[in-house]
Amino acid sequence: MENIKKCVLIMAGGKGTRFWPKSTEDKPKQFLNLIGEKTMIQETFDRVNKKIPSNQIFVITCQKYKKLVEEQLPSLPEKNIIIEPVGRNTAPCILLSTIYIKQIFKNVNITVLPSDHLISDVDKFLNTLETANEFIYNNKRTIVTIGIKPDRPETGYGYIKTTDEKVYLNEMDIVRVEKFVEKPNLEKAQEYLDSGKYLWNAGMFVFNSDYMLEELKTNYEEGYKLLTNLPTIDNKDYENELEKVYENCEAISIDYAVMEKSNSIHVIPSDFGWDDIGTWKALQRYIKPDEASNIIKGEVKTYNSSNNVVYAGEKKIILLDVDDIFLIESNDMIVVGKKDKISEVHQLRSSMN
Repeated sequence: MENIKKCVLIMAGGKGTRFWPKSTEDKPKQFLNLIGEKTMIQETFDRVNKKIPSNQIFVITCQKYKKLVEEQLPSLPEKNIIIEPVGRNTAPCILLSTIYIKQIFKNVNITVLPSDHLISDVDKFLNTLETANEFIYNNKRTIVTIGIKPDRPETGYGYIKTTDEKVYLNEMDIVRVEKFVEKPNLEKAQEYLDSGKYLWNAGMFVFNSDYMLEELKTNYEEGYKLLTNLPTIDNKDYENELEKVYENCEAISIDYAVMEKSNSIHVIPSDFGWDDIGTWKALQRYIKPDEASNIIKGEVKTYNSSNNVVYAGEKKIILLDVDDIFLIESNDMIVVGKKDKISEVHQLRSSMN
């Protein structure tokens, strides 16, 4: 395979409200170190930077988070930070980014990744992306998504239904997609798991830039017209003109706009230890408990206390004779409750404004 340009687009505009009170609109989930020492966007960037140089990695975010991106990713060139004037969901986000990247690298493969997911087997993940890029190089008129092999009947994810049509490349199956399906109830999720034909939709995909623009021109026509008529990105009027038209783009996901309508989608079934870390409860899968089954992040001492979850901040936390509680400390508050209610914490956010 000849050495073609490959780019990565990291989407980092989300507000991460499910991790309130740690995550706020000023500093959402992707800019926090919820598990390790690095923040989630740093982990995402560092993973792909092992194979892709910094000048071929782009981050799309809003103006409010540009400084955070610059601080946390100092090796990322400033021109590789794409600014969305307002959040309008993933279809206009990917359209804007594809137009932007094409002006720098022309016809190029683009890998789209969320900024806030956990991946434990980095080598397997990178090999999967390499295989997707190789397949796209030889089959430009398709989109490859990455599907996660489910290990439980999960109701919090969308699913991808596969067909029996597949090819084999680099010891991986590349399977034609039958359809995308919405988040199911528990009974339906169990059916999906038992059938062996469904994968979790991880929101990661690889495409040729020219082909994606064709698909968006067909399936997202009004947004396509608005954004392809903008001045070039080096024009002094670009930012002002973008701000004028971007809010008029229909707010719709790439799944609805393109993936569910295209007749040429493939998926690579994968198991590289992926999790979207969507709730406080999900974090507990990745922090090793102490001998008393306490899940602890930060400076915490426990005395005769078990089965607790504590996410400390700047303060030292001491637990004495308590069981089955959670405690989350942020800069301006501490939230305490019953452990089995931790996934409901974000619902308190509106009452605190």
